[in-house]
Amino acid sequence: MSAWVLPDHIADVLPSEARHIEELRRQLLDTARGYGYELVMPPLLEHLESLLSGTGEALGLQTFKLVDQLSGRSLGLRADTTPQVARIDAHLLNRQGVTRLCYCGPVLHTRPDRPHATREPLQFGAETYGHAGIEADIESLRLALDCLRAAGIRDGVILDMADARIVRALLAGATVDPLVLGRVHAALAAKDASELRALTKDFPAASRDGLRGLIELYGDAAVLDEAQRRIGHLPGVATALDELRRMARLVDGAAISFDLADLRGWAYYSGMRFGIYVPGAAGALVRGGRYDEVGAVFGRNRPAVGFSLDVRELVGVLPPRPLRAAIRAPWRDAAGLRAAIAGLREQGETVVCVLPGHDSEIDEFHCDRELTEQDGQWQVKSI
Repeated sequence: MSAWVLPDHIADVLPSEARHIEELRRQLLDTARGYGYELVMPPLLEHLESLLSGTGEALGLQTFKLVDQLSGRSLGLRADTTPQVARIDAHLLNRQGVTRLCYCGPVLHTRPDRPHATREPLQFGAETYGHAGIEADIESLRLALDCLRAAGIRDGVILDMADARIVRALLAGATVDPLVLGRVHAALAAKDASELRALTKDFPAASRDGLRGLIELYGDAAVLDEAQRRIGHLPGVATALDELRRMARLVDGAAISFDLADLRGWAYYSGMRFGIYVPGAAGALVRGGRYDEVGAVFGRNRPAVGFSLDVRELVGVLPPRPLRAAIRAPWRDAAGLRAAIAGLREQGETVVCVLPGHDSEIDEFHCDRELTEQDGQWQVKSI
């Protein structure tokens, strides 16, 4: 095999795309900072038991594992950053009030999560700890939509919402093997009525009928009224439906839909969950929701809500950015020229010095100006 061939679903990022990714990373972090979120940088690898503790156990098959040559202990390369941020909130910060944290860094997956996806996403996320009220959910939704707007996505945005408490209420009377439970959630998300019928045939009648009816509850706000009529009497369901209505009223910038059976990431979420769909993306570009149990394994079961997205996937649905404007300068060992170039760079300009014999080899920058000498002074002229 050639030394330059990379593993499947792993790719180099070339200059134009890399610049676009980096500019978006800064825009997203600045947008989160505008809401009061603080930047954290968790390590890429940790002891395996820490990465896969609690809700992180569902990530076991997606986590690369290796042995630490120093300690002999098993390490993992993170497949998701949220368990790490929960650990930071619980142990390193240990604040009593609300904590808002954001991050942006690579995660690694043993397998792509869908066809043609990378196994090395650049995950941006924003998470709030310490507030159980719907206000934190609304802020998370608004920030997610503002991040897409900052990236230039304004049209065709669909916010799809559900709530994990609804399915939990339907399952409250059933004793279900965890493996079967996973298959039930997969069948609900896929709207696979025949699979769901087979899996629930021995469930109590109320659970069986409610789950089978749930796969029909998707669409606009009328879905919530229908759900209220069918299952609103179950504990917690009416509250969940009321909160979904309120969030839909208070969030702008997207068409709103509901899919009460879609619980992808079901082991993760404890309440409201959402996905944001945009033109050009194969699935939900942004996923998030409430996951109040995420910190329990670290000794602090704090309320938590947040979202994440892959910056590399985000770049893929945006038009390429134009080349960066730059100033072309000659390569000479002259003090006046060096001073002029340094002054321009201090002002934030890109100055590309053309090496001898390479006048036409500038690819990543659009040199629309040129530094020329006139009457002993170096001046910038338009080309």
